[in-house]
Amino acid sequence: MAGGGVIRQLLQRKLHSHSIVPSVSSFFNSKKGHEEAGSFGEKSLRALALVGVGLSGLLGTAVVSASDEAEHGLASPTYPWPHSGILSSYDHASIRRGHQVYTQVCASCHSMSLISYRDLVGVAYTEEEAKAMAAEIEVVDGPNDEGEMFTRPGKLSDRFPQPYPNESAARFANGGAYPPDLSLITKARHNGQNYVFALLTGYREPPAGISVNSTSMSLLHAVVFNKQMA
Repeated sequence: MAGGGVIRQLLQRKLHSHSIVPSVSSFFNSKKGHEEAGSFGEKSLRALALVGVGLSGLLGTAVVSASDEAEHGLASPTYPWPHSGILSSYDHASIRRGHQVYTQVCASCHSMSLISYRDLVGVAYTEEEAKAMAAEIEVVDGPNDEGEMFTRPGKLSDRFPQPYPNESAARFANGGAYPPDLSLITKARHNGQNYVFALLTGYREPPAGISVNSTSMSLLHAVVFNKQMA
C-alpha cells in the first residue's frame, strides 16, 4: 500500500534519528512489518476519511440551515405545547374554542374541505352537538329518483361548507389573494404549529399611514377575537 510505505519510511527515519535498536528497523522491513504497517496506514486513511465525511456533514448542515432560513424566514419560537409529550393529550376545551373562532371568523374566507362534522365527535363536542351543528347547513345532494338535485340538512358525514364556490370567486372577494385551506395548515407550513401560532399572535396594529390587504386584516380580526374569547 502506498500509504503504508510512506508511513513506514517516516517511522524508519524517526527511529534511526533516535538510535533505536536495529531489531525495530528490521521488523518494519520484514513481511509481517509490511503487512502491519500497511494495515496501520489503511486505518489512518480510513480515520482521515471519516473526519472528512464529518466535516462535510457539518458544512452541509450549515448550508441547509442557511437555505432553509432563506426560504422560510427566521425560525419560529418553540412553545411548550401541553400535547407534545408521549402520554399527553390535546386540550379539548381549547379545541372547542378554536372551532368557535373558525366558524365565527375564519370560515368566511378560509375553507376546511377535509374536515367532517364527525371529526368533532369526542374531540370538542358530543355526538348530539355535532349532529345539531351539521343539521344547520344545507347540502346539495342527488340526483333523486327523478334525476334532479335537491338540498337536505347536513349530517355527520358531511364536510364543512365552502365559503366560495370556486377559486376565482375566492380571489375576486379577497383582492386577488387566495385564502389557503386550513384543514392541514400545520403540516403545510414549516415548523407546523409553532409557525401558525407565532403568525397569529405576531400581528400588531399597522403604523400610521400603512394599509393592509383584506387577507391580513381577516387574520388580525381572528387574533383579536381569539384573545377576547380566551
